Amino acid sequence: MQACCLSCRIPPLGIHVDPDTPPGRKASEITTSPPVNGEKSIFREQIGGYSALASPLRREVGNRSMARSFSVDDTDLEDAKASKDRDRPSHFLRLPNIQNHSHFLRLPDIQNQSLLSGLAYCIASCSMILVNKFVLSGYGFNAGIFLMLYQNIVSVTIVSTLSLSGVIRTEPLTWRLIKVWLPVNIIFVGMLTTSMFSLKYINVAMLTILKNVANVLTASGETYFFKKQHDSQVWISLMLMIISAVAGGITDLSFHAVGYTWQIINCFLTASYSLTLRHVMDSAKEATRSGNLNELSMVLLNNVLSLPLGIILVLGFNEVEYLLETPLLRMPMFWLVITASGVLGLAISFTSMWFLRQTSATTYSLVGSLNKIPLSIAGILLFKVRTSMENSMSILFGLLAGVFFARAKLRSNSQS
Repeated sequence: MQACCLSCRIPPLGIHVDPDTPPGRKASEITTSPPVNGEKSIFREQIGGYSALASPLRREVGNRSMARSFSVDDTDLEDAKASKDRDRPSHFLRLPNIQNHSHFLRLPDIQNQSLLSGLAYCIASCSMILVNKFVLSGYGFNAGIFLMLYQNIVSVTIVSTLSLSGVIRTEPLTWRLIKVWLPVNIIFVGMLTTSMFSLKYINVAMLTILKNVANVLTASGETYFFKKQHDSQVWISLMLMIISAVAGGITDLSFHAVGYTWQIINCFLTASYSLTLRHVMDSAKEATRSGNLNELSMVLLNNVLSLPLGIILVLGFNEVEYLLETPLLRMPMFWLVITASGVLGLAISFTSMWFLRQTSATTYSLVGSLNKIPLSIAGILLFKVRTSMENSMSILFGLLAGVFFARAKLRSNSQS
């Protein structure tokens, strides 16, 4: 994995990007592997780049970021990279300047801030999925839509507070922008909802492998709708992903038909989200006052619009009756855990943007793919998943196929 070394001391706690300054440490195109945010990350991963081919969100990771990680587990940012560099506002993520207040807070002497940002991104994306799995399976919480709705409320509250206080800058939500974005948001809500349903029944390791199927669907959609050509190495890696997903399902000792069904639906929604996002992005930018639509604006837009849709789904799936009866909602610790899951979903957005600004596109892409390996191991160990040698090899094969896919995409992009 390519490493990006920065020999400077950590700057004032803020990320300031000049849109007129070319990003010297970034490749023109990128493929990320995000965070299942429980797929909200998928979100970042899905929203973070406005293109189609995924590596999740986040997504999972899931990008709520653009996935939040979630759900969006992985997103290919290749076509959006140049667009992001142009559209990034100069105060995209600016925290208060504390450089002149060292007597209040002394920052550690960190020689490689890219390492710190990468570590923060990995911890946030992995933790989001594991916490969601703990809530749904560990606590046995049977209201996945309510969990998604509550996490969105947490994100809206935090982003709105930061925007109103001037720490970050977001685009005003106008009716024109909402009308353009609504079709994308409907798919987004469906993506997050099905992700919650599948995560309840499928172990984390198999979930990361099955999400690779969304890459295949997205690549096919790009070729069919946008006439985008992928080289042979990309298609080979996608075929390896399919093989690993099928082999993993056959050898899965905890196979659950309901969970696999929801995950298949999630893969189609994830691919549809990426392709639709690519289609409406230009129209969405034109609908804003500044002519730009940065990542945090999309986080706010997606989560605000998801609130009424989430309420409708909670009522439609009759989760209200369960919520009134479950003793979990009377446990302060349970509220603390689900609030933390909402904060983690948003943290994926912030840390992924921080990581992108501190390292190269290649490093970001490969770290996203490699991050699935410790996530899968942690999921198996923490939740005591029954597995076999055959299933473990299938999972490992799928994880390596994801890394090969990221490298193939980067190589293809550099050649083109």
